[in-house]
Amino acid sequence: MKELHLISFNYPYPPSYGGIIDVYYKIRALSDLGIKIHLHCFVDDIPEIIDQEVKNITENVFFYKKKKNPFHYLSAVPFAAAIRTSDALFENLMSIEAPILFEGLQTTQIISRLKGKGYKLYLRFHNNESEYYKGLSSSEKNIFKKIVYRIESLKFADYQKKLLKEFESVFCLSEKEFNEVDSYSKNARLIHIFHGNGSVRHLNGKGDYFLFHGDLSTSDNKKALEETIRMFKNLPQHKLVVASDRAGDDVKKKIHNIGNINIVPIETSENLHLLFENAHANILLSYQNSGTKVKLFNALYNSRFVIINQNITDDPALISLCRLGITSDEIRQRIIEAAAENYNENEIRSKVLEKNYADNAKAIEMSKIIFKN
Repeated sequence: MKELHLISFNYPYPPSYGGIIDVYYKIRALSDLGIKIHLHCFVDDIPEIIDQEVKNITENVFFYKKKKNPFHYLSAVPFAAAIRTSDALFENLMSIEAPILFEGLQTTQIISRLKGKGYKLYLRFHNNESEYYKGLSSSEKNIFKKIVYRIESLKFADYQKKLLKEFESVFCLSEKEFNEVDSYSKNARLIHIFHGNGSVRHLNGKGDYFLFHGDLSTSDNKKALEETIRMFKNLPQHKLVVASDRAGDDVKKKIHNIGNINIVPIETSENLHLLFENAHANILLSYQNSGTKVKLFNALYNSRFVIINQNITDDPALISLCRLGITSDEIRQRIIEAAAENYNENEIRSKVLEKNYADNAKAIEMSKIIFKN
């Protein structure tokens, strides 16, 4: 029986944002291959119950509270990694002999204690964290947060240089990260995002609105929404729906008096899929060059047109399925063009996505690398 420790930066349910989507659907796909998953989660608060969906795909689930001490900001170790340490984690890893998969560099602070213990170590490289925090600093308006993110970026630059060579393999999400890791430590493997979609939803004709969805507590998504709002204020003939469960009062206030823009909560995956189904086109923008964004797959599998800028993905095959705009004027033009068209791209999407980006194929490839068979 194959067994695997998986250390997650958060509890991976519900799979509703960014890297947690990759974590949850990776566990599900590996479990479907018969691999026993011992899941370790760093959380702010330990949940009272473990969701049945997680129980069904794991052998064990362990929780560890993230440390709250603000003095960790003064550590030479990045704050995101310094708060994710635990003696209990070390003991639980020692009690079950199995390879260890770390989800993101922020879960790897324990590695120094594992040296010489005979454990095979693997890393899911969710981001070049140094570039990620540099991008957050650039997008952030709050001067204190801007400085904190910049310092975290510098810490991660040093941290990942020291650490990347410690792993048997580093599983990268995109070509960009693959090339960066491969040039440095020669242990990179390209395994695209696990996204949970099975087959492309066949939709035709026109939808009712343009859709922007995402976590509006992050500075990058806030900046992307501000740009999207600016464009649609000047396109009053086209309706924009903004979907988010993390929209602050500042965002709601900006939208309140704009006639062709409204904001709705997501709340459930069923609601999100209904929003996708009725959308004519999705607006996906980012100002951080950090590989393929997981929400791109959700839009491509479940909706009609997808309009992106250059930071949403660096994958040529995925770009070919989207309408790309580099400048704001180009994105605005893609909106106007898409609004005039009927959607009929189901077959080409099915051919590209279901052949090359299926979760099962990625799980098989990862399993072969970890278990050497």
